[in-house]
Amino acid sequence: MSTFDPLKEQLTLAAQEFGADTVSGILAGLVDDVDRALREELEIFPVCHHSPASALAMVRRLREKQPKVIYLELCEDLQPLLSELRNCRLPVAVQAFATDLDGFPKSWAPLSVVAPITEASAEYQAISYALETPGVELVLVDRSTDHVFQWAPKEEPKRTPGEEEAGLHGDAVGVEIGDLRPRFAELEQHLLHHGKVRHWSEWWDQYVEQPLSGADYDTYRQVMVLIGSLFRRLRPDGDDRLALDEDRERYMWTRMREHLAASGADPADCLYVCGAFHAASHVEQFGLRSTAPYEISPRTNTTWLYGLIPSSHSAIEAQFGLASGSVSIAAATWAKALARSGLTPFQLAGQKGTRKRAVKLPKPVPEVEVADRLTGFLSQPPILDELDQSELLGWCVDIVRLARRNGYLASTADAIAVFETSILLAGMRNRARPTPYDFQDAAVTCIEKDVVPGRRDVRRLCEILLGGDRVGEVGYDALPPLARNVYDRLAPLGLDLEKRTIQRALLDLNANPGLVPCSDLLWMLRYLLPHDAVRPIMGERRLGERSIQESWDLAFGKYQRAIIELGYEGVTVEQVLEQRLRRQVWDSKATAAVALAAVEDAELYLGSRRLADELGARAVELLASERSVDDAPEVLRRIRRLMAYYRASEPELPAWCEEFATAGYAHYCTLLPTAFVDDDTGVRQVAAMLGFLFSMESLALALGCDRAQLELAVQQSHPEAPAKVALLWAARTPLGLLSVGDLRSRCDELLGNPLVVPSFPQYIMGFVQAMEPVPALSGFVVEVISKAFGRLPDNVLLPWLPRLITTLRDQAGELMPALVREAGRTFPGSLAAVDAWTPPWTARPASPKAAPVAVASGPVAELLLGHPAACDAVAGLLGCEGQWRAPGTAAGADHGEVRALLSEHPEPALAVAGLLA
Repeated sequence: MSTFDPLKEQLTLAAQEFGADTVSGILAGLVDDVDRALREELEIFPVCHHSPASALAMVRRLREKQPKVIYLELCEDLQPLLSELRNCRLPVAVQAFATDLDGFPKSWAPLSVVAPITEASAEYQAISYALETPGVELVLVDRSTDHVFQWAPKEEPKRTPGEEEAGLHGDAVGVEIGDLRPRFAELEQHLLHHGKVRHWSEWWDQYVEQPLSGADYDTYRQVMVLIGSLFRRLRPDGDDRLALDEDRERYMWTRMREHLAASGADPADCLYVCGAFHAASHVEQFGLRSTAPYEISPRTNTTWLYGLIPSSHSAIEAQFGLASGSVSIAAATWAKALARSGLTPFQLAGQKGTRKRAVKLPKPVPEVEVADRLTGFLSQPPILDELDQSELLGWCVDIVRLARRNGYLASTADAIAVFETSILLAGMRNRARPTPYDFQDAAVTCIEKDVVPGRRDVRRLCEILLGGDRVGEVGYDALPPLARNVYDRLAPLGLDLEKRTIQRALLDLNANPGLVPCSDLLWMLRYLLPHDAVRPIMGERRLGERSIQESWDLAFGKYQRAIIELGYEGVTVEQVLEQRLRRQVWDSKATAAVALAAVEDAELYLGSRRLADELGARAVELLASERSVDDAPEVLRRIRRLMAYYRASEPELPAWCEEFATAGYAHYCTLLPTAFVDDDTGVRQVAAMLGFLFSMESLALALGCDRAQLELAVQQSHPEAPAKVALLWAARTPLGLLSVGDLRSRCDELLGNPLVVPSFPQYIMGFVQAMEPVPALSGFVVEVISKAFGRLPDNVLLPWLPRLITTLRDQAGELMPALVREAGRTFPGSLAAVDAWTPPWTARPASPKAAPVAVASGPVAELLLGHPAACDAVAGLLGCEGQWRAPGTAAGADHGEVRALLSEHPEPALAVAGLLA
């Protein structure tokens, strides 16, 4: 007869009285699952993740049983990392990371799995006991991280959004020990509604955590298996997670049987720690006596990297959908339970952030026959904790103090209101002692306003008061080699880089040249890490320029995870940066602009000519294979900057620059006619193509290109869009195909044609973009814009002005300084001079013909008259016309006008005479 047969019979009769056969089967099945788990030869310890009750029960059971082997539900390939937990401040997360995938879709990269560990968890107590107790073996038996993704759906795995609170885990897939939550949505809503609570974490704390915190081990174990069985049986049809959980259970039981067979360990000295859901397993492989086969599939060839990253209470809550503040409340509950029970928890020697506790194990308690504890637990009402007025009063006073510090106009009356409201809410929820959740709701009700005066609202202040968001830290010895190398190389700064606060680093590179390597490293980290991790306040790095003083804001403690994950990519920062640059240019979506940016970064941060030449050669290949000119402005800007740098710092241009110039000249000449007529190609892109052709023309021609290519390309271009037509006219000017006078005449004709006037602003945009390939036309662009403002009607000009401003800002920002300078030279400098100012392009009245003067005589005149060929040739080049006259002859011998002028205004002549006298 089974120990639980009386309870099973009692529940069956109760269900039959209600006439519910289905309920009768479920209730009987629950008792059978508990009986089966407790009768198993290998002791099963059911847990719930981050549960203080589970941690307390684990401490008690480890002290009583003192097992020699502990099987833990955690990915088996994470085991080598557990010994590094002693070098960390909890909470931290054990991480597996992979970037080079072999066997998974490339779109899934990078793959990341994290398993967060807190001090108030059963798994940490088991790990600490196993690692600190001689002769105890810890074996992780859950599927590997590779199998996590092998068994995932074929679509891309779901990832956690990158919120600020969850930023410590990023988009990693979380694994946890003891996920215990109803999978039937209606069941969860029913429990929350009748429990008068808002979130599952609050229901669990009231109806499971509090009753089991002081319960004996047998009661805890039976109740947890019962809850796991309940949630397992009450699930929706077609639950895909059940098949995955059953595969995990088969995997774990297979691994445990293999280990027992290989080690010869006695099952009586072993303990299997798993989630309560898995304790009530129904798979054929359940139990050590099962002979059902299960073949474990091999891992893929993906290379996995392992490490520890910092975690936090808020990151755990965001990762696993827990109520905000629930993990902090669990930590506070764990601390109070330890103080109340007098238990000494297990901890790793040298653990950061904890005080040293000496744990002395008593003699093991002999095993006794399992008794039925479920009947008494289910039949008696829960023991309600009495009101702890001093604790609640302390919370109320402290929350008012915190609220005032954060801008709230809170007073003693608010503290009294929070106290009374907390008791009222607890009574409404069938609790005699207000829980932190009751207190939080009461504080929000009494203190919160319509507008939050500071950065934190009252709910967040309550979380801080009740324990805060504790953030873990990975110790120096547990860091990967790259992270340790970074800390060592930045040691001359004299800063404590492990702090989570922002620290200011001041570098005087002239006075202390030894800080130059630190500056170089900071610039590389600026490129690789999130921008808030390494932020320059003063100083910049450009091609050919170096700062003499720099100031940095460093937040390495806050972004420790990002630094650790760099360690998965290489041994040094330089190696990681080089790999990333190579990966960028050899990516299937790489373009010539991306490759040129990589060349610039290689010169800026690594100073590696070898790498720059390799990336530059790749840029030439990408440019020749492109069929689009969308990146032409970026290509032009970067190649100009790189060539200017090499011309200033090197005796000659690199070979790849010359190849880029010739390949680009031929490439853009080929695509130019198509780009002019293609509606999908913008004016700015065509202008950048022409800018490349004209600015690289001299170099390309010197390297063997033919200018006829460009002339043919321009002559074969026949655009229809007004802006591109204007751009084509401007491109014909430097080629000698169109003079500036003809260009001015065409614009005047457009302004004089009423049918074309509405589209004239588009011509102007083409001329503005033409300043990129033909900078000499800046004066003409000022002239065209001035004419447009003067002659266009208001119904055309006014709607166009906003578009002109936005277009100039977005597409011609780099051209505006030249345009403004030219306008400054053209227009008068004062307001008073505007009225008398005449535009230089306006036709001036013909000046009276100057009276010919007598030709001077002398040796020079005789020489020129004797050899007129040289002067005639110069006059022909300049376009001057005239006739030769003999010296001494005067054309117009009458000097009456001069005499009359001197007679009317004798003062200048008299003044000169006075000076000469």
